[in-house]
Amino acid sequence: MAKITAADVNKLRKATGAGMMDCKNALVEAEGDFDKAISVLRKKGQKIAEKRADRDSSEGVVVAKINDANNRGVVFSLNCETDFVAKNDTYVEMANELGDVALNYNSKEEFLAADFQGMTVAEKLIEQTGVIGEKLEIGGFEVLEAPFVGAYVHGNKIGALTGLSKATESAEEVAKSVSMQVASMGATTLSYKDFDADFVASETEARIAAIEKENEELGRLGKTLKNVPQYISMSQLTPEVMAKAEADIKEELKAEGKPEQIWDRILPGKIDRYVADNTTMDNEKALLDQVFIMDESINVAKYVASKGDAEVVGFKRVSLA
Repeated sequence: MAKITAADVNKLRKATGAGMMDCKNALVEAEGDFDKAISVLRKKGQKIAEKRADRDSSEGVVVAKINDANNRGVVFSLNCETDFVAKNDTYVEMANELGDVALNYNSKEEFLAADFQGMTVAEKLIEQTGVIGEKLEIGGFEVLEAPFVGAYVHGNKIGALTGLSKATESAEEVAKSVSMQVASMGATTLSYKDFDADFVASETEARIAAIEKENEELGRLGKTLKNVPQYISMSQLTPEVMAKAEADIKEELKAEGKPEQIWDRILPGKIDRYVADNTTMDNEKALLDQVFIMDESINVAKYVASKGDAEVVGFKRVSLA
């Protein structure tokens, strides 16, 4: 039997992150052969991975990386089973090391096949499954390229990338602020102009039906009913629609006995309220049309425009949830 020294065990432990006894047992089984010992640990990880394949891996760490030229970024999640593992410093360090590799690949599949410390990323995850004892996997994986790319990660749980049309003096600030918006509000498209007309029509019908049904229950309980909008997107607010809305508001002011000479002070706020009530889908799904989280008096588009002539050209978001 090969003599296994403490130095041998420590070397294997540093290479794999496995526990002292696991390393010693692997070296004993491999008769002192270092490479075979790594293979033993990997096979152990494979067996554990197979047993835990159906486990939920909704915890983990989200990592965002930007290249030195600030024109390419990647955001992905390294998932595990428990928050205890996700908060481990070694686990977070591994996730960040993986991020340096991920930056060079365009898809999750390419990334998993990439070299990482002498093995593929996929093999490393299997190895660490054996070490940690939990299912590990790459969850979301997104890449963004633009003339300028910035990132933001919230609490290692949600990450976002934002691409701008040019690198300006305020590009870093704008990209980070907009990435914070993306992480917080979870937009799915850049602008309301991206919505398909049929999608808007079907969503309008579904949302109005849902509010009306909810109002039935609220009415039964004697509670205040929710406003039922006519529309849900700026794409529906044509000049004709807005002209009618203004005319209706004027009729309301007249019926309320408001002097006509003060209407011009009341109308802007009423029209803004009408627009807000009838663009709820835009505020949920369209990034540039959302209320800006750092200044609720403006939307994201107005914030970006206030910082120069760079425009938002794309964004990506990954979360553990």
